[in-house]
Amino acid sequence: MSFYSVLEKWKDFNFKEYFDKVTDEDIINSIYTPKKTEFDFLNLLSPKAEKHLEKMAQESLKITRQYFGNEISLFLPIYVSNYCTSNCIYCGFSKKNSIKRKHMSIEEIKIESDEIAKTGIENILLLTGEAKKIATMDYLESALEALKSNFSSISFEIMPLDTKEYAHLQQLGLDGVTIFQETYDEKRYDEVHLSGEKKNFKYRLDTPERCAIANLRTVTIGALLGLSDATIDIFKTGLHLDYLIKKYPNTFFSICFPRINRAEGNLVDCNEVDDITFVHFILATRLYQNTAGITISTRETSDMRNHLLNLGVTKISAGSSTEVGGYTKNDVSTAQFDIEDTRSVEEIVQSIRERGLEPLFKDWESII
Repeated sequence: MSFYSVLEKWKDFNFKEYFDKVTDEDIINSIYTPKKTEFDFLNLLSPKAEKHLEKMAQESLKITRQYFGNEISLFLPIYVSNYCTSNCIYCGFSKKNSIKRKHMSIEEIKIESDEIAKTGIENILLLTGEAKKIATMDYLESALEALKSNFSSISFEIMPLDTKEYAHLQQLGLDGVTIFQETYDEKRYDEVHLSGEKKNFKYRLDTPERCAIANLRTVTIGALLGLSDATIDIFKTGLHLDYLIKKYPNTFFSICFPRINRAEGNLVDCNEVDDITFVHFILATRLYQNTAGITISTRETSDMRNHLLNLGVTKISAGSSTEVGGYTKNDVSTAQFDIEDTRSVEEIVQSIRERGLEPLFKDWESII
């Protein structure tokens, strides 16, 4: 059974009708019940649950400290190419956009990674646009090799690959993959992905599973909040997380909560997710999935990220750039999206420690 069959079971579910019937008693019971079902998750996501966010926050903090201690992992993204063959109406890298394109050479990647390494952070996420003829397997292999000397954990956020390709990269040292479904609404997915390989909803949906089968240590999933009904997208992302955690216990799964940010050719027709709703989603997800990692990027403001440090988050980016060549400032390209938290690594580390937490610059190293 694939996760698509799970989605099909919820295809005709009337979420509004269900939320209208949820009571305060249902929500309180769902906050404190030890083993939560998908209906508990729905109760926690219901609009009425906003009255109980304080209780949810207290329980979320308790659960997070129980499973993750006082540690917050740090990572940095490195954008190495912004060429893309997909036409996605919300993304700055979309092939339709007239932007400054750049594709790093392996030598440039090494120079950029040396600059990033000065921060002390050893977890890195390499990103490209979806262009297989440019970001070839040979290129990805060489980029992986170039990053090894500076980083103990290397993850990719690139176009979906086949299981054999992931397994090959895993043997060469790839630690994890981040892959966003963008939206779990198949009809809306088709509307916002006009052309290119990314238009294949089911192939993208199965990507986290292919990563787990290929024995990657970590996999991060998520939906781009604002593309569709965000509450339903978060619910289905949570179901996806539950499916993966139960089926692949040897892989560590995380969820990221990106909200649409300003970008070249930005999507106008979107559903804005306000700050209270955003926090609500994170708390509900932590209560539903106790052992999953929760990542927050620099799409969010410094105030928001500070606030979230004690509300279930386990990993954040720091000192990020979304431009190709953004760390060395060497012929930089157009950024994928605008960054909201522009603090340096040092400033973010200080903020974490001020809240009684410990920043982790390195949380994994292979014994091989």
